[in-house]
Amino acid sequence: MKGKQTIWDMVRSLAVIGVVVAGIYLFVPHDDKADPTRTVDYRVETITARRAAPYPVAAPVGLPEQWRATSVTYERQKANAWHLGFLDPEQQYAAVEQSTDTSEKYLDRITQKATASGQTQQVGDTAWERWDGEKYDALVRREQGYVTVVTGTASFEQLGTLAAALEFKQGR
Repeated sequence: MKGKQTIWDMVRSLAVIGVVVAGIYLFVPHDDKADPTRTVDYRVETITARRAAPYPVAAPVGLPEQWRATSVTYERQKANAWHLGFLDPEQQYAAVEQSTDTSEKYLDRITQKATASGQTQQVGDTAWERWDGEKYDALVRREQGYVTVVTGTASFEQLGTLAAALEFKQGR
């Protein structure tokens, strides 16, 4: 008899907890259509990276507001790696990557194994190498001692828009 009461008490307790959880779900406002993408302000990190990096750090100026910054990092210990990620107006990913690591291994990693196509894309006065890949495409610009890559799932047109908005500055 005592064992049956314990099981029945547990079932009733679970039912009460279920009603409370259902009530919370129904009465707490939530928007299923809300965009879960968190945007970041990259101004402070850009200033910091420009002071620390041994190369001119690239950050966009005048990029349309439909472009939303989603991630930013500068890692001095990892070959002075600068990363600035965006969602473009078509909800595709595009990122600016810079580093003093100019190795094929680094380029392979940040472009998700894209390879040089042998073509270039003119962006302003600069010709960028076009790299094609299954996951990411990329525009690559090699300079003395560092590399700049604009990469992501965005189209080459959108990658070009981001590359055209880049301003290269050093804060030293």
